[in-house]
Amino acid sequence: MGIVLSNIIAIYRRELQSYFVSPLAYVIAGIFWFLSGLFLIMLLLAPAPDGILATVAAIDLQGQQIGVQLPPIDVPYEFVRAFLDRMGWLLLFVLPILSMGLYAEERKRGTLELLATSPITNWAVAVGKLLGVLTFFITMIVPLIALEVFVISQSNPPMSPTILLLGHLGLILLAAAILSLGMFISSLTDSTIISAVLTFAVILLLLFVDLISKALPGFIGEALSYISLLKHFNTLIQGIFDTSAILLFATYIFLGVFLTSQSIDTLRFQRQ
Repeated sequence: MGIVLSNIIAIYRRELQSYFVSPLAYVIAGIFWFLSGLFLIMLLLAPAPDGILATVAAIDLQGQQIGVQLPPIDVPYEFVRAFLDRMGWLLLFVLPILSMGLYAEERKRGTLELLATSPITNWAVAVGKLLGVLTFFITMIVPLIALEVFVISQSNPPMSPTILLLGHLGLILLAAAILSLGMFISSLTDSTIISAVLTFAVILLLLFVDLISKALPGFIGEALSYISLLKHFNTLIQGIFDTSAILLFATYIFLGVFLTSQSIDTLRFQRQ
C-alpha cells in the first residue's frame, strides 16, 4: 500500500509541475479568470434582468409603485447560485483543453509505452494524473472564491457559509468528473485536438441528458435524469446536500479512472 501511495504522489507531483511550466496552462488560466471576472461584474452591475442588484432594485420599485409589500430576495444566495451556474458552463469549454494532453501527449512523445510497461500500476498513474490536473484547477478557482467571499461579506444579514461551501464542492466534483472522463478519452488517441473535441461532445451530452429525459416517459426517463451532471450540480449550488449527487459524481470519477487504467492495460498487453 505504501509503494502504491508513493507512486501516486510521484505521478501527481510530475503532472502538477508540468502544468506550472506550461505556457498553455497559463493561457487557459488567464482566459478562465478573465471570463469569470467578467461574469461576476455583469452579475453585480449589469442592468436588469442580467444584473442581480438592478433586478432586485427594479422589483422593490415595482412593489412600491403598486403598494404591495413583496417578499424579500436573498441577494447573496442568488448571486452565488447564478455565478456558480455560469462557472459550470464555463468548465464545459475549459476542462477538455486541460484534460486533452493527459495521455495524448504521452502517446505523441512515446513515453506512454514506458508508463505502460513500468512497474507502476495503471491505477496509480491514472489517479496521480487526475489529482495533478484537479489540483491545478483548484488553484484556478481560489482567486474567484476570494472575490465571492469579499462580495458576500458586505451583505446584511451575513450569508451562511454552508451554501458557499456546498456550491464550490459541487463545482470541484463536476470538474473532477469531467477531467476523469476526459483523461480516458485522452488515453485513446495521440491527437490532443481530437481528445478535446470528443470530451466536449461527451460532457455536453451528459449535461443535456436531463432535457432528453423529460421527453421520455417511465423508467428510462428517470434513469437518464439521474445520470445528468447538470441536474446534480444544480442541486449542490442551491445549497442542498444530496448524497445521491455526491455518489453520482464519485461514480463518474471512478468510471473515468477505471476505463483509463483498462485502456493503458490494453496497451501494456499489446506491448508484451
